[in-house]
Amino acid sequence: MSETALQPKERKMRRSISRKTLLSILLIAFVLGITAIVIGYTVYSNTMDSHYLNNTSHLANTAAALVDRDVVEKYSVMIHERYLEATEEEREDQESEAYRSRFADIEDNEDYQRLRSTLITVKEKNDVMFTYIMVIDKARHVCLYVADGTDADDEFYSAPGIWEPIEDDQADSLQRGNEAVITNEPDFGWLSSGGSPIYVSDDGTFSAAIIDISMDKVMSDRQSFLINYCVTLLVVTAVLSALMAWNMRRQVVVPINKLAKAATQYSYDRAHHTDSRPVALNHFSGLNIRTGDELENLSTVMDDLETQLAEYIDDLTRVTAEKERIGAELNVATQIQADMLPRIFPAFPDRTEFDLYAMMHPAKEVGGDFYDFFLVDDDHLALVMADVSGKGVPAALFMVIAKTLIKNRVQMGGSPAEVLCSVNDQLCEGNEAELFVTVWLAVIEISTGRGVAANAGHEHPVLRRANGRYELVEYRHSPAVATMEGLRFREHAFELHPGDSLFVYTDGVPEATNAQNELFGTDRMLAALNRDPDAAPRNQLDAVRQDIRAFVGGAPQFDDITMLSLYYAGGGGKNTMNELTLEAKVENLEEVLGFVDRFLEKMKCPPKVQMQIDVAVEELFVNIASYAYTPNVGMATIRVDTAQDPAQVAVTFIDRGIPYDPLAKADPDITLPAEQRQIGGLGIYMVKKSMDKVEYEYRDGQNILTIRKAI
Repeated sequence: MSETALQPKERKMRRSISRKTLLSILLIAFVLGITAIVIGYTVYSNTMDSHYLNNTSHLANTAAALVDRDVVEKYSVMIHERYLEATEEEREDQESEAYRSRFADIEDNEDYQRLRSTLITVKEKNDVMFTYIMVIDKARHVCLYVADGTDADDEFYSAPGIWEPIEDDQADSLQRGNEAVITNEPDFGWLSSGGSPIYVSDDGTFSAAIIDISMDKVMSDRQSFLINYCVTLLVVTAVLSALMAWNMRRQVVVPINKLAKAATQYSYDRAHHTDSRPVALNHFSGLNIRTGDELENLSTVMDDLETQLAEYIDDLTRVTAEKERIGAELNVATQIQADMLPRIFPAFPDRTEFDLYAMMHPAKEVGGDFYDFFLVDDDHLALVMADVSGKGVPAALFMVIAKTLIKNRVQMGGSPAEVLCSVNDQLCEGNEAELFVTVWLAVIEISTGRGVAANAGHEHPVLRRANGRYELVEYRHSPAVATMEGLRFREHAFELHPGDSLFVYTDGVPEATNAQNELFGTDRMLAALNRDPDAAPRNQLDAVRQDIRAFVGGAPQFDDITMLSLYYAGGGGKNTMNELTLEAKVENLEEVLGFVDRFLEKMKCPPKVQMQIDVAVEELFVNIASYAYTPNVGMATIRVDTAQDPAQVAVTFIDRGIPYDPLAKADPDITLPAEQRQIGGLGIYMVKKSMDKVEYEYRDGQNILTIRKAI
C-alpha cells in the first residue's frame, strides 16, 4: 500500500470559522450601527424639535405681549359678530363679494393697520413664516382671521373674516398656550406652530396670537445628518471588520486548523493501528502554537491527553474484553436461572384435576424472584412463590440455593411450616451478605382440594370461589426465611372446591410504579383479575401483565414481576372440563388446535378421527375470528369435555359476537356444478357431516356451538 493511501483525507468544510466569524462581526456591527443611527438620529431630532417648539411658544407669547389687547378685543368681537350675521350661503363661499363686503372697512382703520404692523415686525425680526391673530369660536368649531402679518399681496395672505374649521383639541391647546406642535402641510411644508391666548369673551370665544416657523431646512439637515452618519459608520465598520477578521485568522483559525489536522491524523492512525504499525505519540507536541492564550493551553493539554488517552485505550481494551466475557457468562446465568423455573405448559397434561400457569419477568438480567410447582406424590401438589431481598447476581445465587432447598425438603415430607424451619436454619449458615427470602409455600391434596400453607413474610394470596370474584386472603404472616436461626413458622389449612382459583404473586406486582411515582396496588391487580374471572390461568396472568404495562408506561421496571395462577377443577378425574380463553384471531388457531389435541392424544384418539375433529375446530374458530366481532376483535372460549365408556369428546365454542346460528342455513346442493352453487355454507356442511352431532344455542348474550364425536 502506498504512503499516500495511508494518509487521512482532509474533510471539506462547508463554512470556515473565519468566514462565520466575519459574518458574525458584520452582523454585530450592523446591529450596533443601526442602533447607533437610531439613537443618534432620535437624539438629534428630539433636540431640534424641542428647540423649535420652545422657540415657537416663546415667539407666540412675545407677539401676544406686543400687540394692543384692546385693539385685538375690538376687532375680534367685531369680526366674530359680523361672521355670525352672515348667512349660511355667504359663509360657504368666503371669497364671494357678499361675504367679503361685511369686512371691507376693517382693513382701512388706522389702529388695525398698527396691529398688522406689529405682527409684520415680529415676523421679520424673528425670521418666522407666518404671524397672525385668530378668534376661535369653540361652540361652532371655527376660527376666524383677525389680523395677518403677511403682506397683503402675498398669495398666503388671509383677510379678516376668513375662517377655517378647528378641532376641540386644537382649540383647547391654543387657549392654554405654550403647547407648540410640528405639522407637515402640503402647501406650507414642515411647520412648528404655537399660539398664545390674548382675549377671552364672556361666551367662551377667545383670540390668540399664532406663530408658524418653517422647519423645511432643519428637516433637510436631518436627512444630510443621517446620510453622513450612515456612511461614516459603514466605513468604520468595514475597516474594523477587516482588521478583526485578519486577527481572528492569525490568532484563532490557523491554530485551530493545526489542532484539527493533528487530531484527524491521530484518529486515522488509531483506526489503522496494527501490531506492525504502532500509533505515534507526537501528533500535538510539534504544533508550536504560541498564541499565549487558551489555544496554546489547549495545545499543551491535547499533547498530555494524547499520552493519557493511549494508556486509557489500552486499559479500556482489557476492560472491554473482560466485560464481554462477564456479559457472556451473565447471559448463560440468565438462561440457567430461566431453565430452573418450570416453563413448559401445560405442566401436567395428564392431570385433569387442575390447570396452572406461571411467569417471571426479572428487573435485571437475573432476578431474585422465583416460583415452583411440582408433584410431591400422585395426590399432592406443592406450590412455591418467593422473593429474595436485593437484585442482580447475589439475589439470583441465593434464589438458586433457596429454591433447591425448599423443593428437596418438601419431597422429603413434612408440613410447610416444618419445611420452612429446616430451610431457614440452612440458609442462615454462612449468610454473610445477610440476604433473606419471603416465601409462600402450600401443599394441596389434589383429590380433596384440602391444603396447608405457610406464609413467611410474603404477599397475601388471592382466592376466587367458583362463580365468584377474586379476593385477598389476609392473615398474620411469619417472619421471612433466613432472617434468624431457630424461627418457627405458622401455617393454616384451606380447602379448594371445584371451580375455585388461586393467584399468588411477588411484591413486584402491587409495587409496580409509573412515572408519577404511583403504585399499581392490589386494587388494580384485583380489578384486572375480575375483569374476566372465568378466564384460564394463562389468560389471567396475561391480563394482569398487560394492565401493569399500561399503568407503568415508559417508567423503568424496578422489581421482578412474578405470578402463578391455579384453577382447581376437582379431584374426581372423570368428565372433567377445561377451557381456553383467548382473542378470536386467526393467528391463535395453532394454540387452539394444540389445546384440543392434548385431550385427544390423552384419549389415544385414532389419527383419522383426530384429523376430522381438527378440521372442524379450524373451520369453526376461523369463522368466529373472521365474522363474530367484525371489524373489532373479541374473546372466544374453547371448552373440551371428555368421557369414557363409551369414549367421546365434546368441543364447545363460546363467543359474545353477533348472534348467528350456522345450523339455520340450508345445506348447499353439492350435486350442482361449482359455478352454480351459492357462495358459503360448505364449511359448516362439512362439519355437520364429519361430526356425530352439532348443537347451537344463544344464551346470556353468547353464541354457544358444540360438536360431539365418538372416539
